[in-house]
Amino acid sequence: MAGLAAKFGSGAMTNSVAEIAENDALLVIGSNTTENHPIIGLRMKEAVAKGARLIVADPRRIPLVKFATLWLRQKPGTDAVLLNAIMHVILEEGLEDRDFITRRTEAFEEFEASLAPFTAEFGAEATGVPAEDIRKAARIFGSAVNAGIYYAMGITQHSMGTNNVHAVGNLAMLTGNVGKRAAGVNPLRGQNNVQGACDMGCLPNVYPGYQSVAIPGMQQKFEAAWGGTLSGKPGLPATEMTGAMLAGSLKGMYVFGENPALSDPNTSHSLKAFKNLEFLVVQDIFLTETAELADVVLPGSSFAEKNGTFTSSERRIQRVRQAIASPGEARNDLAIIDQIYRSFAAGSVAEYRLPDAAAVFEEAASLWPEIAGVNYQRLDKDSICWPCPAPDHPGTPFLFKAMFSREGGRALFTAVPQVLSDELPDEQYPFVLTTGRELFHYHTGTMTRRSAGLNAVAPEAFVEINPVDADGLGVHSGESLRVTSRRGMIDLKARVSGIVPPQVVFIPFHYREAAANLLTNDAMDPVCRIMEAKVCAVRIEKNMS
Repeated sequence: MAGLAAKFGSGAMTNSVAEIAENDALLVIGSNTTENHPIIGLRMKEAVAKGARLIVADPRRIPLVKFATLWLRQKPGTDAVLLNAIMHVILEEGLEDRDFITRRTEAFEEFEASLAPFTAEFGAEATGVPAEDIRKAARIFGSAVNAGIYYAMGITQHSMGTNNVHAVGNLAMLTGNVGKRAAGVNPLRGQNNVQGACDMGCLPNVYPGYQSVAIPGMQQKFEAAWGGTLSGKPGLPATEMTGAMLAGSLKGMYVFGENPALSDPNTSHSLKAFKNLEFLVVQDIFLTETAELADVVLPGSSFAEKNGTFTSSERRIQRVRQAIASPGEARNDLAIIDQIYRSFAAGSVAEYRLPDAAAVFEEAASLWPEIAGVNYQRLDKDSICWPCPAPDHPGTPFLFKAMFSREGGRALFTAVPQVLSDELPDEQYPFVLTTGRELFHYHTGTMTRRSAGLNAVAPEAFVEINPVDADGLGVHSGESLRVTSRRGMIDLKARVSGIVPPQVVFIPFHYREAAANLLTNDAMDPVCRIMEAKVCAVRIEKNMS
């Protein structure tokens, strides 16, 4: 979310889920919404039923395309070029919101000049989307009163992911569709409580509430609250830890509720790194692929076994209440962390008592002004969207009504050049592989693949391949294919389908026995350091073994 934070001062979803049904136009890009965010997908269908026009930009014919006014099938890795071409047409046809641009943004002139090369014809050549469809998209989005943009990891997990997010923000600003109801820039978080974890400081460069560790005043505030000396040096992002483990500069790791041994791109490289650690601790509810590598496994608690809060994509803080006791030797996560703390602080915690979840939240609210008005008493009655700065504040469904939270209060236009994916097809590896989720399984399958019902519906890995490519290989659905990249090789069954275009294949990443991330590329975006999991070059062969 680095691009959004730089543009607006916040990287969260700007508007609420309920407002989706009020959109006049929707642009969904890099999100298979109905399969990965089904409830939000229902809101999008509701908007369409009310007359909204839906633009879907995706290389695959995802289920949401059935509800779309316009489907833009861009080549993988060309999202920013497509958005730039749409904005070129908006300016060409005078559909921009000049009043909003003048009052609420900066750096527009430089941005406008940067769009000069991105004509509809150039966009068509670069992306594969017909020029007339680019013009149609510009007219639909540019003429709407309330237009919302929705995206997910399909545009962020690229070596130019920050550029893609900048382009999304530029489009919202150009048309005046941010800072008002039923509009906005809305990143759809990929896992439960990702927003809440980030809010609470589970990032390498901030304290809770996105307060930078590099600002001395922030450091001093948290030192006073926590009674200790804190470093002003940002930590490593997760994607840089692999290299540090291999180099030996990172010797120990504590992994909590994550399965990077299967979810990280270029998995063989990641596994080598984990095996190079001197000490690995994993805290989880199941023995994951990462936990199998650990020196110590701490059995944690599921959502139903603890008290606390979750915060959703729309910044909505919700109470979680314990419904069942933890099985076996599993322990409450807060109790585990407290016990480890006690072992480090031996001799200095005589008066220390295990805080309950409410006390932890109360401390966070005392240090982060955006949630100062939230407490468990209020959350017991209803959920609340932050910012909520005072006890009588109702919460904030949409952000930036009066001003942006950047210094100076204005949003920032950013020139976005054309940047190619790190690894493009060639004679040796002629296909593009893209990865993602399917409806019936979740992430690395840690929980869903233990469900007999879900496994009955989606029991095994597959590779989607276009009928034209399947004919060339002489392969039919259900036959085995070998997919090879510069990093690895897997065997799995073909699913011949027009869902993917020619020369593009899709593999879901849930299946450890045919792990898509053995193939994917760990090249990183230079700004936010996210890995390029969505585009790599592969070779496809009929498996004769």
